[in-house]
Amino acid sequence: MSVHVAVDIGASSGRVIVAEYEDNHFEVNEVHRFKNGFHQVDGHDRWNIDELFENILIGLAKVKERGVEECTLGIDTWAVDYVLVKDGEKLGHPIAYRDSRTQKGVENVFAKISKEDIYSKTGIQFLPFNTVFQYASEENEVLRNAEKSLLIPDYLAYQLTGVMVAEETNASTTQLLNPHHKTYDVELLEIAGVAPHQLPELVAAGTYIGEVTEELRTAYNLPVTHVYAVATHDTASAVVGVPATDEHFAYISSGTWSLIGTELKEVLITAETQKQNYTNEWGAYETIRFLKNITGMWSIQEIARMLDYQYSYQEMAEAAKEVAPFEQFVDLNDERFTNPKNMIEEIQAYCMETHQKVPETVGELTMCVYSNLALLYAYELEHLERLVGHSFDAIHIVGGGSNASLLNQLTATVTGKTVVAGPGEATALGNLVVQMIADGKLESLQHARQFLREQIELNTFEPEKIDNKQLLQQWKQQTERGKYNG
Repeated sequence: MSVHVAVDIGASSGRVIVAEYEDNHFEVNEVHRFKNGFHQVDGHDRWNIDELFENILIGLAKVKERGVEECTLGIDTWAVDYVLVKDGEKLGHPIAYRDSRTQKGVENVFAKISKEDIYSKTGIQFLPFNTVFQYASEENEVLRNAEKSLLIPDYLAYQLTGVMVAEETNASTTQLLNPHHKTYDVELLEIAGVAPHQLPELVAAGTYIGEVTEELRTAYNLPVTHVYAVATHDTASAVVGVPATDEHFAYISSGTWSLIGTELKEVLITAETQKQNYTNEWGAYETIRFLKNITGMWSIQEIARMLDYQYSYQEMAEAAKEVAPFEQFVDLNDERFTNPKNMIEEIQAYCMETHQKVPETVGELTMCVYSNLALLYAYELEHLERLVGHSFDAIHIVGGGSNASLLNQLTATVTGKTVVAGPGEATALGNLVVQMIADGKLESLQHARQFLREQIELNTFEPEKIDNKQLLQQWKQQTERGKYNG
């Protein structure tokens, strides 16, 4: 039997998950869960990186308590944020991507290079918190004083092993990698104010980093742990965890945000892909994550919060089943729904302004959101198919949102595609299978996906008969008018 441990950390929580593999089967269990979040420290929103590291050690100690003497380990987290290091120590807790400082960085960068030129160099969509803008926001003396800059999962791995690397899937989100040259872009580094020697060596997902130090193993009673650079960006791990067996597949990584895209062998960088805001993030095993970031379950989460969590998500979905779908056409990707004071009132105001039926009950509000998410997915899928030049037979929905059966069915119906839902734990599973490939337990990414398909329960949703083209056209027309109302 072999044991593999995934550390999966998001913006609000983290988990340590252990997989025990034997005879082409694995059993997966969560052994430790902990909270995460940023707080104001020294005038900035910062992550408590020491606390995150401490929780990794606690999780590994719990693995040892299960009788495990040896295991592999991989860490995935959110992207773009980094830790500055000098003499082996951090120069303060890392600043969070939502910190307001990034506006200064955007102005500094665009004073020297255009958005179009950055996109042509990197293929990465413009987001104001990308690392290139964060570097350009740093005080010059602070950045110059750092010997190295490590992205969050790379820093945590360094703390465990003493070895510094920069794993490619996460490094690509910095908007500093040039996929044509397969390395950092020298001009962009200069514009951002960071020197090449301040960034670690780029390594691919699956690269062995080293063992957890003997000092840590002794102090915390840890198993002998072999640390690998997995697909350290959590979205990259989630895409690895898509149980697709066909060559061309579309996916939606569904959570608070939805990431809709496909896997390519080469970058796709054109004026149209930039206009449609598609990104070319590097994936595991020389793939490209060609995707777009759109809204996801955020509206549902906010409706639940506005109702003081009187209803579980399951109860909200059950109430929605009693309501007819497609009673309103709402562009949930509109900026007004990004962070309103009250999501319920904002949706209702939009419907009043556009002279549509106003949802009142929890079932009506939930069905309104699910219907319009499905329509938004269909709208974006049209763009995706046009950009890549071929259609998809199925959509794989992974992540927490894959458990929303009603939304899955509406998505199948509106897109006219088969929806394959699951796994909900795609990120952790993707992390684990990269370790297992590196450890020789699985042969390849294709083999890993087939293995996952055999190991986990998937749910399939087929389209119901409906004039989905006319419905989508109505949605497009109504939401376009909605931009000019209010």
